Order: sequence, then C-alpha cells, then structure tokens
Amino acid sequence: MTEDPGEVPRECVVAEDPAGVLYLRFRRTAGGPPDSAGYTGLLALLGAFTPVVEAAPPDGALADVGGALRYFGRDVQGLASVIRVRALALHGVDCAIGAGANPMVARMAARRAAPGTTFVVGRGEEAAFLAPLPAAALDGVGAATARTLCGYGLDSVGRIAAAPLATLQRINGVRTGRELWERARGIDRTRVVPNAAARSLAAERSFPRDELSPEQHRRALLSLTEELGARLRGEGQVCRSLAVSVRYADRTGYATLTRSRTLGEPTAHSAALTALAYRIHESFGLQRARVRGIALRAEGLADASRASRQLTFDPADERSRRIEEVADRLRERFGPGAVKPAGLAA
Repeated sequence: MTEDPGEVPRECVVAEDPAGVLYLRFRRTAGGPPDSAGYTGLLALLGAFTPVVEAAPPDGALADVGGALRYFGRDVQGLASVIRVRALALHGVDCAIGAGANPMVARMAARRAAPGTTFVVGRGEEAAFLAPLPAAALDGVGAATARTLCGYGLDSVGRIAAAPLATLQRINGVRTGRELWERARGIDRTRVVPNAAARSLAAERSFPRDELSPEQHRRALLSLTEELGARLRGEGQVCRSLAVSVRYADRTGYATLTRSRTLGEPTAHSAALTALAYRIHESFGLQRARVRGIALRAEGLADASRASRQLTFDPADERSRRIEEVADRLRERFGPGAVKPAGLAA
C-alpha cells in the first residue's frame, strides 16, 4: 500500500511554533512560475492547511500556520516539508519556503531558501539574521532609498538598526524613518490577510545569466506586454493596473522588487501596457543592476465589453489599434509568433 505523499499524521500535539508565518515561492519543475490555473490550485492546497492564506501573485503566497501546527502535530519545518511534497506531487511545482514570526521576516527568509528547502528564522533570531545583510536587502527598501542610506554610512541592516530613530526620520521622513527603524529590528506590524487569488494574468522572462543591459530589460518588457495584451484581448478582458517585478543579484543572492501603477483607463492595448511598464521599470533606478528575471502582472481584470474607453481623436492611436486587431487575427490563424513588433524581430 502506497502512502499519500502529503499524508499528515495527527496523533501527536505540539505547541504553537513562534515562527508560524510561511512565505512560499513557487517554481514549476520545467521552469518559470505556475500558470493561472496552477497558481489557483496551489492556493487551494495551502487552504487545506490553514484558512489564513494571502495570495502574492504571480508566484508567491503567505500563510499563517500558527494554529495549524498544533492541529497537524508538526513544527514549522515539518509542516513546510509536507506542503512542499504535496505541491510537487500534485502540481509539479517546487517551493522555496521562508518561515518567520511575521510576514516581513518570512519573505526575507524565503530569499535565502534554495528550491526544495525551508529557511527558518525563529523568534528572537531576527537581529542575528538581519544585521549582516546589506541595506538594499531590507524588505521594502528600493535602490534609491538604499543609496541614500549608504550615503550616510548606513550600508547594512545592522547599522540601520543601531541608528537613532530621529536620525532615520531626518534622512527619510517621519513615517519612512520609523518603518526602517522597526523593520531593521525585525518588527513588522502587518498580518497575513486572507484573500482569494486576485483576478490577474502574469508572465515572466528569465535571462540565462545576469543581464546588465537596459536595452535587454526593455526588450523583455516589450515581449511581456505583447504577450499579456494578446491574452487579455483573446479572453475579452481589460486590466486596470500593471505590476512589474524585477529579480536581481545582490550580496545576499537574489532580491525581488515589485511596483505597480494604475492605468489611465482599463485597457488591453499593448502600446498602453508597454508605455506604463517602461515607466514602472524606470522608477526602480536599477541602472547597473544584474537582472536575472522580469515578471509582469496585469491586475484588476474586467470584461472588455463593459469597460468605457475615452475617445482620443488621435489618428496614430486609432491606426495602432486597427493594426493590433489585424495582428491578433494573424496570430490566431498562424500562431503567436506570426506577428511581432519591430523591437522583437531581431
């Protein structure tokens, strides 16, 4: 008789684990993030262990398993292993899992976890875990803020934690300064907020090696907006906002920055998606970053037939949309690679 790879014995009871928040990064064994259906299935899998699951598309999720540990009779490492085995067996998806006392620490721990492993930061271990990390590795710190901090000699999380609160507030403002001061000490006042998978579409491009060229970054973004635009139009959908995630190399391994912006109006027009994606990417300030991958997510999907569209009376815009309609028909007939923008033809 074969045992279910995800079977969880319940004959023992353990105390609630202080590192009861998990952040899971999903990767298909064939490479890349799961598709929309697979991602929804993974969220349902987590829901079998705890009702407190927060989607972080396209390839992540937070789960508060504090109450589940007692029920399933496992510590956090053991429960994470069961989740990972089930995800691999049922969905062909491997997980890198970070565990901590709060969402921020769990997310940062997940960056240290290799695929198929769990990196646990226990309660009280936050300072030792965070102190050696560079300032840019602190959750929520972008490239521009990191440069500002480094300019004042605050180039590590430990030095940020040791700085007086008033100093950080003078450098970064009252609210941001306090957030930095708390996060550097492993304090995170947020909680895992249960939600359903947001209505979104996502795609990703990975580079075979760390890519320094901004032109190649923009080329990847163009490819992503073309793909998502075609998928939206094919499904009769428009999106209200875009989120760009950039995975880049730093001294801790790889970090991911994500930013989103709202479109002027709901759209599936590739040119509008591309223009906004470029602006989001430029806002990262990663001029010389060693980028390993870029992901794009179209959020706030709605039925295109119910979406209002502003009339621009711009001949160039109207011509672009007519060309797009013809290109979509050609792709439908001859395949997705039948028509490409000039920037992707080479």
